[in-house]
Amino acid sequence: MKKIRNPSNGEHKPKPKVVVIMGPTGSGKSRLAIDLGSHFPVEVINADSMQVYRGLDVLTNKVPLDEQKGILHHLLGAMSPNVEFTAKEFRDSAIPNADFQLIDDILSRNCLPVIVGGTNYYIQALISPFLLDDTVEDMDDNCSSISPGDAELCCKMDDDRRSDSYNHLKSIDPIAANRIHPNNHRKINQYLSLYARSGILPSELLQGKAVENWGKVDNFRYNCCFICMDASLPVLDQYVEQRVDCMVDAGLLNEVYDIFNVGTDYTQGLLQAIGVREFQKFLRDYIAKDGCNHEIHSTDASVTLKSVDTGDNILKENMRVMLKSPYDCKPKILLKEAIDKVKLNTRRLIRRQRRRIIRLQKLFGWDIHFMDATESILSKSDDIWAEQVVEPATKIVRSFLDQEVSSMPGKEAPNDTRTKLLERGLWTQYICKACGDRVLRGAHEWEQHKQGRSHRRRILKLRKSQGLSSTEQLQQPEQN
Repeated sequence: MKKIRNPSNGEHKPKPKVVVIMGPTGSGKSRLAIDLGSHFPVEVINADSMQVYRGLDVLTNKVPLDEQKGILHHLLGAMSPNVEFTAKEFRDSAIPNADFQLIDDILSRNCLPVIVGGTNYYIQALISPFLLDDTVEDMDDNCSSISPGDAELCCKMDDDRRSDSYNHLKSIDPIAANRIHPNNHRKINQYLSLYARSGILPSELLQGKAVENWGKVDNFRYNCCFICMDASLPVLDQYVEQRVDCMVDAGLLNEVYDIFNVGTDYTQGLLQAIGVREFQKFLRDYIAKDGCNHEIHSTDASVTLKSVDTGDNILKENMRVMLKSPYDCKPKILLKEAIDKVKLNTRRLIRRQRRRIIRLQKLFGWDIHFMDATESILSKSDDIWAEQVVEPATKIVRSFLDQEVSSMPGKEAPNDTRTKLLERGLWTQYICKACGDRVLRGAHEWEQHKQGRSHRRRILKLRKSQGLSSTEQLQQPEQN
């Protein structure tokens, strides 16, 4: 097994080496991290924003203990599901501070820290000087952020007060307000608090910090080896859909039933996870119609397990029976719609994760090694996985550990990052009328959106229906 050389002595102290395995959901990140444990003395730090919480092990797809092969996993199912574990708190858990120094502890055991997860803003918070600033926490959207179509699922409590908060932010800083959804109450309060403390508009402060600090790769806290798991989109789509079906068979329905509460706030903690709010409509209808003896016993919005009684067990069993029944009824239709929505939102998550990784590579110059798992997913072959993923990844990590020079992003990135950021107009909001008022953030996202297949199809359809010879007018976005 490869010994880790992470020297800590000398006049010029080298930056500690860590491996970061990123990539979209379903691509094999955790599997690769565990397999690297056969070649190096590794310990895994979970960087998945939903897997850090206790509970919903099936829905969040945590690696079971018997599949971890003796590899220590940190920050996996470690946090209370009722609290918000921000990027700042993830950073404070992983890097040296007064209370905790996880990465240093791993290095002191002569082991290699391997950070694994699809939550890119966790990873950025750990290594980027910008996101290590205590003034601002996570600047990226949560991977399970609320879409406008899910707004009715948010907590109905204090609607007037929350609406006033958003309107207040919009009145003092419309640019910052346009960057977030009106139901993202945590971010709204964060911006208002930032303005109250500093007297500076959040958009001005954050734009300045972004342009000033993003891309300062020479200030990275660690010497990082970035490995990105990936696969073709059609293959990933099919795989995650099959995985959702497997989760249903493995107990996903029981998990969401046990945490269901009336008035749940889907903007906090574990309840943000894809696969929770999608079942709200079904469960509300299903439980209400299956007997007054099976009412929800708690009215607060915290994640608590209802007391399991005979009635609960019957309702859980009935869900499974109903799903396999050849007969359609309203509850079954709602249940199938919920499962389909989980699949749809997971596919959307894959695309968001991939876009953000490409952004880190193209815009900020991160040196990312891509591993293609397409063939191994299609074939379900351990041999192909070992040959096409594990072996090349092992060579990359071994070379990274042996070299003395820093495996940092490209040297040219810091020099033109400011220009690239300004060119992309990251704080300009575009609204595509042709695609149902879809919101795009920045000129870069707008240009990518215009090239997308679904946008082009809608433009073509509108052109035919309106008898237009040119699409130029249809593709003019509304800017805020």
